[in-house]
Amino acid sequence: MEQTQLDEYYMRLALEEAMKAARIDEVPIGAVLVYRGEVIAKAHNRREHDQHTFSHAECVVIREGNEHVGSWRLEECTLYVTLEPCPMCAGALLQARVPRVVFGARDPKAGATGSLYNLLDDERFNHRSEVIGGVLENECGTMLSSFFKELRERKKRNKH
Repeated sequence: MEQTQLDEYYMRLALEEAMKAARIDEVPIGAVLVYRGEVIAKAHNRREHDQHTFSHAECVVIREGNEHVGSWRLEECTLYVTLEPCPMCAGALLQARVPRVVFGARDPKAGATGSLYNLLDDERFNHRSEVIGGVLENECGTMLSSFFKELRERKKRNKH
Protein backbone atom coordinates (compact mmCIF):
# COMPACT_ATOMS: atom_id res chain seq x y z
CA MET A 1 0.00 0.00 0.00
CA GLU A 2 1.39 3.45 -0.86
CA GLN A 3 1.80 6.15 1.79
CA THR A 4 -1.26 8.17 0.73
CA GLN A 5 -3.46 5.08 1.07
CA LEU A 6 -1.94 4.27 4.46
CA ASP A 7 -2.53 7.83 5.64
CA GLU A 8 -6.18 7.63 4.61
CA TYR A 9 -6.58 4.22 6.24
CA TYR A 10 -5.25 5.44 9.60
CA MET A 11 -7.22 8.70 9.33
CA ARG A 12 -10.39 6.64 8.96
CA LEU A 13 -9.50 4.95 12.25
CA ALA A 14 -9.07 8.41 13.79
CA LEU A 15 -12.50 9.38 12.40
CA GLU A 16 -14.00 6.33 14.13
CA GLU A 17 -12.54 7.64 17.39
CA ALA A 18 -13.96 11.10 16.66
CA MET A 19 -17.40 9.52 16.29
CA LYS A 20 -17.02 8.03 19.76
CA ALA A 21 -16.36 11.52 21.11
CA ALA A 22 -19.47 12.91 19.40
CA ARG A 23 -21.59 10.14 20.95
CA ILE A 24 -20.63 11.37 24.43
CA ASP A 25 -21.07 15.06 23.52
CA GLU A 26 -17.36 15.77 23.25
CA VAL A 27 -15.85 17.76 20.40
CA PRO A 28 -15.41 15.03 17.77
CA ILE A 29 -11.67 14.74 17.48
CA GLY A 30 -9.96 11.39 17.23
CA ALA A 31 -6.32 10.35 17.15
CA VAL A 32 -4.36 7.21 16.32
CA LEU A 33 -0.69 6.54 17.04
CA VAL A 34 1.16 4.15 14.74
CA TYR A 35 4.49 2.58 15.70
CA ARG A 36 6.40 0.53 13.12
CA GLY A 37 3.23 -0.03 11.12
CA GLU A 38 1.10 -1.07 14.12
CA VAL A 39 -1.62 0.95 15.85
CA ILE A 40 -0.49 1.22 19.46
CA ALA A 41 -2.99 3.79 20.71
CA LYS A 42 -6.39 5.19 19.75
CA ALA A 43 -8.28 7.92 21.59
CA HIS A 44 -10.86 10.65 21.31
CA ASN A 45 -11.41 13.91 23.11
CA ARG A 46 -12.60 13.43 26.69
CA ARG A 47 -12.02 16.88 28.15
CA GLU A 48 -15.64 17.47 29.25
CA HIS A 49 -16.08 13.90 30.46
CA ASP A 50 -12.80 13.87 32.43
CA GLN A 51 -12.86 17.58 33.34
CA HIS A 52 -9.16 17.57 32.58
CA THR A 53 -7.27 20.04 30.41
CA PHE A 54 -4.97 17.42 28.95
CA SER A 55 -7.73 15.06 27.78
CA HIS A 56 -7.25 16.04 24.15
CA ALA A 57 -7.09 13.00 21.87
CA GLU A 58 -3.44 13.67 20.99
CA CYS A 59 -2.30 13.87 24.62
CA VAL A 60 -4.13 10.65 25.48
CA VAL A 61 -2.47 8.70 22.63
CA ILE A 62 0.94 10.14 23.48
CA ARG A 63 0.62 8.85 27.06
CA GLU A 64 -0.59 5.44 25.87
CA GLY A 65 2.19 5.37 23.28
CA ASN A 66 4.82 6.14 25.94
CA GLU A 67 3.55 3.22 28.00
CA HIS A 68 3.50 0.88 24.99
CA VAL A 69 7.00 1.79 23.79
CA GLY A 70 8.42 2.11 27.31
CA SER A 71 9.92 5.51 26.61
CA TRP A 72 8.97 9.17 26.56
CA ARG A 73 10.47 9.30 23.06
CA LEU A 74 8.10 8.26 20.27
CA GLU A 75 10.71 8.57 17.54
CA GLU A 76 9.34 5.82 15.29
CA CYS A 77 5.70 6.89 15.43
CA THR A 78 3.22 8.73 13.25
CA LEU A 79 0.29 10.49 14.86
CA TYR A 80 -2.98 10.78 12.93
CA VAL A 81 -5.54 13.28 14.17
CA THR A 82 -8.77 14.55 12.66
CA LEU A 83 -8.13 18.23 13.51
CA GLU A 84 -4.92 20.23 13.28
CA PRO A 85 -3.21 20.14 16.70
CA CYS A 86 -3.55 23.09 19.06
CA PRO A 87 -0.46 24.70 20.67
CA MET A 88 -0.65 22.40 23.71
CA CYS A 89 -0.81 19.24 21.61
CA ALA A 90 1.82 20.45 19.14
CA GLY A 91 4.10 21.13 22.11
CA ALA A 92 3.46 17.64 23.46
CA LEU A 93 4.27 16.17 20.04
CA LEU A 94 7.54 18.10 20.00
CA GLN A 95 8.41 16.89 23.49
CA ALA A 96 7.58 13.29 22.56
CA ARG A 97 9.79 13.56 19.45
CA VAL A 98 7.02 12.33 17.13
CA PRO A 99 8.64 12.62 13.68
CA ARG A 100 5.48 12.64 11.56
CA VAL A 101 2.05 14.17 12.17
CA VAL A 102 -0.89 13.76 9.81
CA PHE A 103 -4.08 15.75 10.33
CA GLY A 104 -7.44 16.08 8.62
CA ALA A 105 -9.15 19.46 8.95
CA ARG A 106 -7.33 22.74 9.46
CA ASP A 107 -8.10 24.77 12.59
CA PRO A 108 -8.03 28.49 11.72
CA LYS A 109 -8.79 29.44 15.35
CA ALA A 110 -6.24 27.32 17.23
CA GLY A 111 -4.12 25.37 14.74
CA ALA A 112 -0.44 25.25 15.63
CA THR A 113 0.90 23.16 12.75
CA GLY A 114 0.40 25.67 9.97
CA SER A 115 -2.76 27.73 10.48
CA LEU A 116 -1.86 30.17 13.29
CA TYR A 117 1.60 28.90 14.12
CA ASN A 118 3.89 26.21 12.85
CA LEU A 119 5.42 24.87 16.04
CA LEU A 120 6.45 21.56 14.51
CA ASP A 121 8.63 23.20 11.87
CA ASP A 122 10.24 25.95 13.94
CA GLU A 123 14.01 25.67 13.61
CA ARG A 124 14.49 27.27 17.04
CA PHE A 125 13.34 24.00 18.65
CA ASN A 126 15.67 21.02 18.91
CA HIS A 127 13.15 18.75 17.17
CA ARG A 128 10.94 19.14 14.11
CA SER A 129 8.22 16.94 12.68
CA GLU A 130 7.03 16.37 9.16
CA VAL A 131 3.43 17.59 8.95
CA ILE A 132 0.91 16.40 6.38
CA GLY A 133 -2.40 18.26 6.46
CA GLY A 134 -5.70 17.83 4.69
CA VAL A 135 -5.98 14.03 4.73
CA LEU A 136 -9.73 13.27 4.46
CA GLU A 137 -10.19 16.96 5.19
CA ASN A 138 -13.84 17.08 4.05
CA GLU A 139 -14.91 14.16 6.21
CA CYS A 140 -13.06 15.51 9.24
CA GLY A 141 -14.31 19.07 8.75
CA THR A 142 -17.91 18.00 8.12
CA MET A 143 -17.98 15.99 11.33
CA LEU A 144 -16.82 19.02 13.33
CA SER A 145 -19.16 21.49 11.59
CA SER A 146 -22.17 19.21 12.08
CA PHE A 147 -21.33 18.77 15.76
CA PHE A 148 -21.11 22.52 16.39
CA LYS A 149 -24.24 23.24 14.33
CA GLU A 150 -26.20 20.72 16.39
CA LEU A 151 -24.75 22.13 19.62
CA ARG A 152 -25.83 25.68 18.68
CA GLU A 153 -29.31 24.45 17.75
CA ARG A 154 -29.61 22.55 21.03
CA LYS A 155 -28.57 25.63 23.04
CA LYS A 156 -31.07 27.75 21.09
CA ARG A 157 -33.90 25.27 21.83
CA ASN A 158 -32.99 25.16 25.52
CA LYS A 159 -33.19 28.97 25.77
CA HIS A 160 -36.87 28.93 24.86
